[in-house]
Amino acid sequence: MNDAPAQPHLVRRLGLFDVTMLVMGGIIGSGIFVNPAEVARHVGTPVLIVGVWLLGGLIAMAGAFVYAELAARRPDVGGQYAYLRDAWGPLPAFLYGWALLLVIQSGGMAAVAITFARYVVDLTGIGVPEWTLAVASLALLTAINCLGVRAGGTVQSLLMVLKIGAIAMLVLCGLLLAPHAPAAVRETAVPVAGVAAIGAALTPVMFSYGGWQTASFVAGEMRDPRRDLARALMLGVLGVVTLYALTALVCVLVLGPEGLAQSKTPASDVMRAALGETGATLIGLGIAISALGFLSQGMLTTPRVYFAMAEDGLFFRGIAAVSPRTHAPVAAILLQGVVACLIALSGTYGQILSYVVSVDFIFFGLTGAALFVYRRRTPDMDGFRAPGHPWTTLFFVLACAVTVLGTVWTSPVNSAIGFAILLAGVPVCLFRLRRRRA
Repeated sequence: MNDAPAQPHLVRRLGLFDVTMLVMGGIIGSGIFVNPAEVARHVGTPVLIVGVWLLGGLIAMAGAFVYAELAARRPDVGGQYAYLRDAWGPLPAFLYGWALLLVIQSGGMAAVAITFARYVVDLTGIGVPEWTLAVASLALLTAINCLGVRAGGTVQSLLMVLKIGAIAMLVLCGLLLAPHAPAAVRETAVPVAGVAAIGAALTPVMFSYGGWQTASFVAGEMRDPRRDLARALMLGVLGVVTLYALTALVCVLVLGPEGLAQSKTPASDVMRAALGETGATLIGLGIAISALGFLSQGMLTTPRVYFAMAEDGLFFRGIAAVSPRTHAPVAAILLQGVVACLIALSGTYGQILSYVVSVDFIFFGLTGAALFVYRRRTPDMDGFRAPGHPWTTLFFVLACAVTVLGTVWTSPVNSAIGFAILLAGVPVCLFRLRRRRA
């Protein structure tokens, strides 16, 4: 008879609503409030400006199809890390986690924390350095998520509802209260864009849509991951596509293509046209909440990748520790919080983010290609199956490849630095594999 106490483990407490909010929260940050202007600088008519957002939405939906089937096949802790590990082996999976920790997720969270701090300073006039508020927000969310997945999920769902409310306010005020630009201005102010310009406009759009995959990281804490994750991916991505397209439409209706292209803060300009300075203040508060919601989602989901890596023996074993009281991977959460805080303090987060572009979409493409591997291994598996496979999956993989090639072409130096950070993980992974075999 074995009387040894059971080891603490992750518990399944997240339902369909929680997971849907995680999907949407992983996608919607502060970019949608700014990026419509970036798109308008590349393309010239309302049809193209809104159309590029819809095209990006089609790519995101194709990606959601892939991830939904992979979630049904591998409802494991770590999500995308587990898909890559089981399809391509430990090295690509480790490099994905390595890039998440050092560049992709931590750098993104640091940048968004600074964005949150800037809006708080502007709204309140509080006389503290931005980095102080940025680090404080990251520390607070780290502490909340250490209390358990239920506490982190509740905060994330609340912030996501407020975030949706901010975008809905922007859309309704733009449609109903703000004066619209004359039709002639909306149609002829900027020359019609070519194929190259549309490709350039897709870059900020694709990054605005990125993040749906992070909900898969907490599959091990969902009540029914095979069912709920697939449904949440479909509902969440479709909801975001709708919100994004409506936001782009409102911006171009109120400001016109030329005014939108010249705007540095299109969401604020639309709300200022609708409600004056009160409107600009309200949307500023909405952007701050949106940024905080993105941070909350990242702090809840991403540490589960490091937890899964540690359980596989590819990372420090202590990172796999689970609190016996909260059943949260506290060590992994603290690791994520500390690294994000350090990048926020370093002041180099903006440069680090520019390294992410090509690296991130390499792993998107590899994950899409992994579905072909799984289909070949077990072609008759029950559960969710990606609609239109293999064509929708191939469309997603090719879109990722085009994004990587376009980034390398336009930013070769930054792309090379990103690849260098990625490749630096190879000897680390080989060392960990050798230790694991020993």
